[in-house]
Amino acid sequence: MKLNSIKPGKGAKTKKVRVARGIGSGLGKTAGRGHKGQTARSGGYHKVGFEGGQMPIQRRLPKRGFKSPIKSLTAEVRLSEIEKMTVTEIDLAVLKAANIVPAGTQTAKIIKSGELSRKVALKGVLVTKGAREVITAAGGSIAE
Repeated sequence: MKLNSIKPGKGAKTKKVRVARGIGSGLGKTAGRGHKGQTARSGGYHKVGFEGGQMPIQRRLPKRGFKSPIKSLTAEVRLSEIEKMTVTEIDLAVLKAANIVPAGTQTAKIIKSGELSRKVALKGVLVTKGAREVITAAGGSIAE
Protein backbone atom coordinates (compact mmCIF):
# COMPACT_ATOMS: atom_id res chain seq x y z
CA MET A 1 0.00 0.00 0.00
CA LYS A 2 1.25 3.48 -0.88
CA LEU A 3 0.14 6.69 0.80
CA ASN A 4 -0.44 8.37 -2.55
CA SER A 5 -2.87 5.62 -3.63
CA ILE A 6 -5.21 5.85 -0.61
CA LYS A 7 -8.70 7.06 -1.48
CA PRO A 8 -11.91 7.35 0.55
CA GLY A 9 -14.37 4.45 0.24
CA LYS A 10 -16.97 4.45 -2.53
CA GLY A 11 -19.94 6.60 -1.48
CA ALA A 12 -18.08 8.16 1.46
CA LYS A 13 -17.79 11.56 -0.21
CA THR A 14 -21.02 12.91 -1.68
CA LYS A 15 -21.45 16.20 -3.46
CA LYS A 16 -23.45 18.85 -1.61
CA VAL A 17 -26.91 19.34 -3.14
CA ARG A 18 -27.57 22.98 -4.06
CA VAL A 19 -31.31 23.55 -3.98
CA ALA A 20 -33.29 26.43 -5.52
CA ARG A 21 -30.68 27.15 -8.21
CA GLY A 22 -32.77 26.81 -11.34
CA ILE A 23 -34.41 24.07 -13.42
CA GLY A 24 -31.11 22.42 -14.34
CA SER A 25 -30.33 21.53 -10.72
CA GLY A 26 -33.38 19.28 -10.49
CA LEU A 27 -34.43 21.12 -7.33
CA GLY A 28 -35.40 24.51 -8.72
CA LYS A 29 -38.49 26.67 -8.06
CA THR A 30 -39.88 25.21 -4.80
CA ALA A 31 -36.52 23.61 -3.83
CA GLY A 32 -38.08 20.24 -2.93
CA ARG A 33 -40.42 21.80 -0.35
CA GLY A 34 -43.67 21.28 -2.26
CA HIS A 35 -46.28 24.04 -2.70
CA LYS A 36 -47.31 26.42 0.08
CA GLY A 37 -48.06 25.36 3.64
CA GLN A 38 -46.13 25.58 6.90
CA THR A 39 -43.18 23.43 5.86
CA ALA A 40 -42.71 25.36 2.61
CA ARG A 41 -41.98 28.55 4.51
CA SER A 42 -38.73 29.52 6.17
CA GLY A 43 -38.92 28.98 9.91
CA GLY A 44 -41.96 26.73 9.49
CA TYR A 45 -41.78 23.63 11.65
CA HIS A 46 -43.74 21.55 14.09
CA LYS A 47 -42.44 19.52 16.99
CA VAL A 48 -41.87 15.77 16.76
CA GLY A 49 -45.12 13.86 17.25
CA PHE A 50 -47.31 16.91 16.51
CA GLU A 51 -50.53 15.85 14.79
CA GLY A 52 -52.12 19.17 13.92
CA GLY A 53 -53.74 19.71 17.30
CA GLN A 54 -55.15 16.18 17.53
CA MET A 55 -54.13 14.37 20.70
CA PRO A 56 -50.78 12.74 19.81
CA ILE A 57 -50.53 8.95 19.77
CA GLN A 58 -47.94 8.88 22.56
CA ARG A 59 -50.51 10.59 24.81
CA ARG A 60 -53.48 8.53 23.60
CA LEU A 61 -51.94 5.15 24.35
CA PRO A 62 -51.87 3.83 27.93
CA LYS A 63 -48.56 3.78 29.74
CA ARG A 64 -47.45 0.40 31.08
CA GLY A 65 -44.42 -1.09 32.72
CA PHE A 66 -41.50 0.22 34.69
CA LYS A 67 -37.72 0.11 34.21
CA SER A 68 -35.87 0.05 37.49
CA PRO A 69 -32.79 2.30 37.56
CA ILE A 70 -31.15 0.14 40.23
CA LYS A 71 -31.62 -3.15 38.36
CA SER A 72 -28.29 -2.73 36.57
CA LEU A 73 -26.54 -2.15 39.94
CA THR A 74 -27.81 -5.41 41.47
CA ALA A 75 -26.44 -8.81 40.44
CA GLU A 76 -27.94 -12.26 40.99
CA VAL A 77 -25.66 -15.01 42.27
CA ARG A 78 -26.69 -18.68 42.11
CA LEU A 79 -26.01 -21.17 44.90
CA SER A 80 -24.16 -23.32 42.35
CA GLU A 81 -21.66 -20.48 41.81
CA ILE A 82 -21.05 -20.21 45.56
CA GLU A 83 -20.53 -23.99 45.71
CA LYS A 84 -17.66 -23.70 43.19
CA MET A 85 -15.89 -21.00 45.25
CA THR A 86 -13.12 -22.07 47.63
CA VAL A 87 -13.68 -19.20 50.10
CA THR A 88 -15.93 -19.78 53.12
CA GLU A 89 -16.53 -16.12 54.07
CA ILE A 90 -18.33 -14.39 51.20
CA ASP A 91 -19.10 -10.71 50.73
CA LEU A 92 -19.48 -8.37 47.73
CA ALA A 93 -15.72 -7.76 47.38
CA VAL A 94 -15.02 -11.52 47.26
CA LEU A 95 -17.71 -11.99 44.58
CA LYS A 96 -16.16 -9.19 42.49
CA ALA A 97 -12.66 -10.63 42.90
CA ALA A 98 -13.90 -14.05 41.72
CA ASN A 99 -15.55 -12.40 38.64
CA ILE A 100 -18.97 -13.73 39.63
CA VAL A 101 -20.51 -10.24 39.64
CA PRO A 102 -19.51 -7.26 37.42
CA ALA A 103 -17.16 -4.60 38.83
CA GLY A 104 -19.85 -1.87 38.84
CA THR A 105 -22.27 -3.88 40.99
CA GLN A 106 -23.39 -2.23 44.25
CA THR A 107 -25.45 -5.08 45.70
CA ALA A 108 -25.65 -8.84 45.15
CA LYS A 109 -28.52 -11.22 45.85
CA ILE A 110 -28.15 -14.96 46.35
CA ILE A 111 -30.91 -16.95 44.64
CA LYS A 112 -31.89 -20.59 45.08
CA SER A 113 -30.53 -22.20 41.95
CA GLY A 114 -28.37 -25.28 42.32
CA GLU A 115 -27.09 -27.16 45.37
CA LEU A 116 -24.99 -26.09 48.35
CA SER A 117 -23.33 -28.86 50.36
CA ARG A 118 -20.75 -26.91 52.39
CA LYS A 119 -20.84 -24.32 55.16
CA VAL A 120 -20.49 -20.66 54.07
CA ALA A 121 -20.69 -17.37 55.95
CA LEU A 122 -22.41 -14.58 53.99
CA LYS A 123 -21.90 -10.96 54.92
CA GLY A 124 -23.47 -7.86 53.37
CA VAL A 125 -25.33 -9.63 50.56
CA LEU A 126 -29.07 -10.10 50.06
CA VAL A 127 -30.56 -13.60 50.15
CA THR A 128 -33.89 -14.95 48.93
CA LYS A 129 -36.10 -16.98 51.25
CA GLY A 130 -35.41 -20.26 49.44
CA ALA A 131 -31.64 -19.68 49.36
CA ARG A 132 -31.67 -18.75 53.06
CA GLU A 133 -33.21 -22.15 53.92
CA VAL A 134 -30.59 -24.04 51.86
CA ILE A 135 -27.68 -22.08 53.38
CA THR A 136 -28.84 -22.55 56.98
CA ALA A 137 -29.59 -26.26 56.32
CA ALA A 138 -25.96 -26.68 55.17
CA GLY A 139 -24.78 -25.07 58.44
CA GLY A 140 -23.99 -21.65 57.00
CA SER A 141 -24.68 -18.23 58.45
CA ILE A 142 -26.05 -14.98 57.01
CA ALA A 143 -25.10 -11.56 58.43
CA GLU A 144 -26.89 -8.50 57.05
